[in-house]
Amino acid sequence: MRPAAASAVLGLALAVGAPTAWVLTQPEAAAGIPLEQPLPATPSVTTRDAAPSAIPSAPAPVRISVPSQGVDARVDAVGIAADGQMELPEDVSRVGWYRLGPAPGAEGSAVLAGHVDDREQRPGALFPLDDAAVGDEITVPDAAGTATRWRVVSRQLITEQVLPLERIFARDGAPRLTVITCGGPFLPEFRSYRDNVVVVAEPVR
Repeated sequence: MRPAAASAVLGLALAVGAPTAWVLTQPEAAAGIPLEQPLPATPSVTTRDAAPSAIPSAPAPVRISVPSQGVDARVDAVGIAADGQMELPEDVSRVGWYRLGPAPGAEGSAVLAGHVDDREQRPGALFPLDDAAVGDEITVPDAAGTATRWRVVSRQLITEQVLPLERIFARDGAPRLTVITCGGPFLPEFRSYRDNVVVVAEPVR
């Protein structure tokens, strides 16, 4: 059970600049196979500019639905904030799609992320993500009126400072959906949560 939020809008520490070394933690909250294993990993990873150009891709996602967890939220296209982190909608009832990476269904990792909660707005759209289970289905409709369907293969709680950014924001490899929110204990001294909940899903064939 999460501690009550005690700050203004809570940020999601997802810096998307130069990759850093990482160590994957797997507390009891983890489910499924490790983050680097859900789909075949690419043979090499290259460093990318902190402000990459947009990738021509499929229509933008406009909604995310995880029926088993009661998630049903609007999706906004977002980029990179001034501090180098992934932007997130200020309205915690909405989820951000990293528009500088793949769209859901395209090659690589399509990233959706949102606040877990807020002192005034209370639980965010992705608050239930911590309870996502392997096998849960996710539906992501797009602006063209079509939808991609996904099945969860991994849920992990990862310390923010050691997020595997190269894997999360990969632009190549098999299509996958990565959904992220804050998790773990709330740290009042940092006005933030210690960890991120990272859910990875494969396309439903």
